[in-house]
Amino acid sequence: MRDLTQGSIPKHLISLAVPIGIGMAFQMLYVLIDLYFVSRLGDAAIAGVGAAGNLQFLVMAASQVLGVGAMALIAQACGRKDADDANAVFNQSLLLAALAAAITLIAGYACSGAYMRAIAADAASAAAGLAYLHAFLPGLALQFALVALGAALRGTGISKPTMLVQIVTVVLNAILAPVLIAGWLTGRAFGVAGAGWASSISIAVGVALMLLYFARLEHYVGVDARLLRPQPPVWRRILAIGLPPGGEFALMFVFMAVTYWCLRGLGTDAQAGYGIGMRVMQAIFLPIMAIAFAVAPVAGQNVGAGRGERVLATFRSAALIGSVAMFALTLLCQWRPEWFMRPFADNAQAADVAADFLRIVSWNFVASGLIFTCSGMFQALGNTRPSLYASASRLATFALPAVWLSQHPGFELRQLWLLSVGTTLLQALTVLWLLRRELRLRLPQPSAAAA
Repeated sequence: MRDLTQGSIPKHLISLAVPIGIGMAFQMLYVLIDLYFVSRLGDAAIAGVGAAGNLQFLVMAASQVLGVGAMALIAQACGRKDADDANAVFNQSLLLAALAAAITLIAGYACSGAYMRAIAADAASAAAGLAYLHAFLPGLALQFALVALGAALRGTGISKPTMLVQIVTVVLNAILAPVLIAGWLTGRAFGVAGAGWASSISIAVGVALMLLYFARLEHYVGVDARLLRPQPPVWRRILAIGLPPGGEFALMFVFMAVTYWCLRGLGTDAQAGYGIGMRVMQAIFLPIMAIAFAVAPVAGQNVGAGRGERVLATFRSAALIGSVAMFALTLLCQWRPEWFMRPFADNAQAADVAADFLRIVSWNFVASGLIFTCSGMFQALGNTRPSLYASASRLATFALPAVWLSQHPGFELRQLWLLSVGTTLLQALTVLWLLRRELRLRLPQPSAAAA
């Protein structure tokens, strides 16, 4: 365990964020490597895989329930120096991960066909998306274990082992992708299904490596058969903190599904361009995501230790670092957004859609960074509901207006992108107000602390 209740807060944030960011960057290469080779299969393949990949947000939502809940409780337990509670939470999160994996496989194979038929622009895109999903579902199911194991380490203030495992799995995926997608060396190409199998195999190796690390090197928390019996009180604690962030990721799925649905009438070029733009934007968000992931354990341990002044300092440092990074990325996207698209879009129309998307939505990068930082703070405080409320407000401000706009003559892509910018800014203002309120409720005021 690493004690984050002492020492420089910016140093703790950066030392945690750098390995997290590197690991997330390599993790994003899963998507970009697959996208590079899938883009060579045509627009229908890009659109189908992009729409199918949207289901990953549902799995991420469910895995975040475990990851956020376990990480926050373990971080607070570390702050209290309560190893027994940290181990109870860790083992119960693994049990929940196994149950969630089984549900993912059953529901995924049962419902994926109906989902793709409902959202794809045409039959070819639906078929491509379904082939990809059937191969990727085992990897999606294993994500629960990978997230639970990584969250436990993050809660104890350790991030490097997770980074190293992610690097190994991405290198493996980079090797397998051209072999399975394009048939390099073997002469047998599996197309979009090969992209799914490359990711599934790589994730399975990652889970095995993480379990090996816990068995041999991790000493503060570890797998204990005695603690793997169901403990409903611990489940309730994990779910109380984890469900709202899971709901936020589920809402991301809703927003993306609504956008794909609104673009159906504009053809596969529009859906393919949006899919490319979204994947690239997710990669651009890695710096602020790394900071937000570091905020939760740093602030969480200080919440557990009763160090309110360090909790506030954590937010200030993270908000400043994240805003500077996101503003720099905004300027880059305003200058040359097409640079990000060249490796992934052979089709000029899809590339233009993606570049225009990135040029417009980059104006909400700083606001998005503040939203992510506030989310990490809510996790540390042990009350993640306000962040969910702010995200849910976009159902009224984005989803409903988007559907309305798409049904009217003269509907253009830019209308959706501008709507997204405005509603993201409104969400940022809302979540900042809610965080200020939460900090006042949960942290001692200066006068009380002094007394």
